[in-house]
Amino acid sequence: MFSMASSTLEITVISGEDIRNNRKPVKKNAFAVIRTDSQPLCRTEMDKDGGSYPYWNEKHNVEIPQLARFITVEVQCKTSAGDKTLGMARIPVSDFVGGFVPQSYLHFLSYRLRNSNGERNGIINVSVKAKVPEYAASSCSSTATTIGVPFGKTPCYGGVVPGVPVGAPIMKQYYQG
Repeated sequence: MFSMASSTLEITVISGEDIRNNRKPVKKNAFAVIRTDSQPLCRTEMDKDGGSYPYWNEKHNVEIPQLARFITVEVQCKTSAGDKTLGMARIPVSDFVGGFVPQSYLHFLSYRLRNSNGERNGIINVSVKAKVPEYAASSCSSTATTIGVPFGKTPCYGGVVPGVPVGAPIMKQYYQG
């Protein structure tokens, strides 16, 4: 994960599949809300034509706290009684940040939505990309390789400097005399 107080994610809410309201297909006015912890971060426009298969394809740059473990995507519907949550998916941040995933890798993900009773209620399709801070992206050339790197320069791979972990065991050879 980034070492900043927050990270920027580029989240595209693409579409929903088989979204229902009280087991009946949604007719119109579905939208998605992206949250971290309990804080709403952004929302899509209402899809007025897609019914149970809404299509948004909306890109949002979202700041998430460094310690956030999940992002929640809720699909809601505007009704005469107000906004109603039809389903939600909790997405682990570890699915697209950290580990062995290259920086700025674009993930296309689909998650099962669950209603307030925990029952299945459709699927949400999103893409997520961790945005690389400008200072990290410009601090070295991502095209450098270990072969042909000028002496005294550190090779760099997309903002990652390769090296040996501190405390790695060192091979010792003992000679018998």
